Amino acid sequence: MPSATLHALGASTAVEPDSGVLASIESSVDSVFSDIATALSDVIFYSVSIGGATFPLIVGWLVLAGLIFTVYFGFIQVRGLKLAIETIRGRFSRDADPGEVTHFQALTSAVSGTVGLGNIAGVAVAVTVGGPGATFWMIVAGLLGMCTKFVECTLGVKYREIHEDGSVTGGPFRYLKVAFAKLKVTWVGTILTGVFAVAIFFFGVAGGNMFQANQTFAQFRNITGGEDGFLGGDGAAFVFGLVLAVLVGLVILGGISSIGRVTAKLVPAMAIVYVLACLIVILGNVGQVPEAIGAILTNAFNPEGVAGGVLGALIVGFQRAAFSNEAGIGSAPIAHSAVKTHRPVSEGFVALLEPFIDTVVICTMTALTIIIASPASWLDARDEVAETGSTGADGVVLTSDAFESVISWFPIVLAIAVALFAFSTLITWSYYSEKAWAHFFGRSSASLLTFKVIYCAFTVIGTVMTFSSVLTLADAMLFLCALVNIIGLYILAPVVKDEMRRYLADRHSGKLAREGEDVTTA
Repeated sequence: MPSATLHALGASTAVEPDSGVLASIESSVDSVFSDIATALSDVIFYSVSIGGATFPLIVGWLVLAGLIFTVYFGFIQVRGLKLAIETIRGRFSRDADPGEVTHFQALTSAVSGTVGLGNIAGVAVAVTVGGPGATFWMIVAGLLGMCTKFVECTLGVKYREIHEDGSVTGGPFRYLKVAFAKLKVTWVGTILTGVFAVAIFFFGVAGGNMFQANQTFAQFRNITGGEDGFLGGDGAAFVFGLVLAVLVGLVILGGISSIGRVTAKLVPAMAIVYVLACLIVILGNVGQVPEAIGAILTNAFNPEGVAGGVLGALIVGFQRAAFSNEAGIGSAPIAHSAVKTHRPVSEGFVALLEPFIDTVVICTMTALTIIIASPASWLDARDEVAETGSTGADGVVLTSDAFESVISWFPIVLAIAVALFAFSTLITWSYYSEKAWAHFFGRSSASLLTFKVIYCAFTVIGTVMTFSSVLTLADAMLFLCALVNIIGLYILAPVVKDEMRRYLADRHSGKLAREGEDVTTA
């Protein structure tokens, strides 16, 4: 089974339980989920051997969708990039448009759910196992994923339901039923929507919440002295979890509007801090930049020390991009569907920026930082891969060593960035999970409050316990969503194309500008 999105792909060491009682509980829970996790993971992450490299079919499913949609929509992620930027600035929007959040807030909410540990630790492992050339293929897959996001987020808004209180329900919860109704098999759509809801909820509580809480505590403990610091004693994880749960609760009680306001400030800030830190490392080794870029391009087609050669580098790059930006998973349309707009495809254009930010910018910056700095730990790990075909290197440590090559205290900046990435992921996934909860238990105030209390309780639990089998199952659940979601995207692609044609025609005629009078930008 390939490394997945959370704990397996270069994640830093998880925080173990403080006491024997908690360790016993964790072991008991893991034993319950172990067989289920193994069975489902074996199916979802089924792999075939190609040219000596292992290729997870789920990665092919995701990347192939991006390729097909890119051709079908005429490379709209390139042609529509300027329009996407104009739209996110609010040029064609009005305050009176239906929805809960601005284009910018919808984008930052969705980005906060994807940008996380994988952009740092996962990329580090990718350029170790796949060599510098994996960076090239990661960018290619990210560009293809932009079109998949365009399709699914357009549909998320197109078929959303705006309730009497102004709140919105959208995403696969709505458009999967529509897709299969077109094929006159409504019952299939109902079943698959239920499967999607169960899977997204399970991942949200375990992967989007518990794992992120655990990693947030781990990073804060590391920068405060480790096991010898004030967060290293018994009970520290529990107290930290309580504080974190309160912070999460304060944000998520206000729903997507509150989440959007927080992420609109948090996501740009943490992205700027991280990218600037990477640039300082790169500029500190500026003489190595041409050689690093040459290595990326050369090794993309003629890699050294990579299992499977060029196919191995391609597979690793594709896998990291697919697991990082979540294009085709169906999670992002849930957040984007809450946008204030009366033109669904407008949010499709905004959404295509998401993989660009996540993969083409942030993941690439991590890769360049490591390749250019070339810390000894990374070179040693590369040698290990050449000899054995794998490595046990910790992705966070590899990136941290690259940061430290320029300024000794820079790993602290990295630790803070990881913690902020984890926190932003945590609050966004609360919204995705809430929509899944509402699918089964309704939208009453009591129901939603119950969910939020449960979610915050699991934040505390995740801080003090790891549940490795639960997280393995959560990984599989997330990509089960992709199997379901992309089928719906194929069925409804002609609807998106029609929306796109009319929107572009209106833009050229000037109608969009007239619709956007009295605009308030994000």
